[in-house]
Amino acid sequence: MGKKSAGILPYRRRNGRLEVLLVHPGGPFWKNKDLGAWSIAKGEYEEDEEPLQAALREFFEETGHRPSGPFLSLTSRKQPSGKRVDAWATESDWDPSGLISNAFSMEWPKGSGRIREFPEVDRAEWFDIPEGKQRIRPGQQGFLEELSEKLSSNE
Repeated sequence: MGKKSAGILPYRRRNGRLEVLLVHPGGPFWKNKDLGAWSIAKGEYEEDEEPLQAALREFFEETGHRPSGPFLSLTSRKQPSGKRVDAWATESDWDPSGLISNAFSMEWPKGSGRIREFPEVDRAEWFDIPEGKQRIRPGQQGFLEELSEKLSSNE
């Protein structure tokens, strides 16, 4: 079975517009990338792990925030890499200036023998749906479209 990730997509309404919270990956590879580089806060989980619990754990590890729900299940999506991502949306108005992310270690610069630490996520921001679709990784755009459709049909 291929790798699986689970994540949380917070949303809010501001000035009559739907906004979503996306995270920007940390580390030197992503440093100067913007459009098509952002993501929902997510991470891999094991077969014996409950996906929503894994999504909540990963969201906390990447942001330092624990969303409270209720959680709206979104359709699982296969990414271009082959990984499957399960996601849940939840209404929130969390202030991303309080971001606290776990770190990871890697050799940098490559081949230098120096191990450095980088945050898993270096920033989080709220975007309206059109802007979010430009910022998010292409394989995750469907989450924003589905959330927008589900919320507009509930109004």
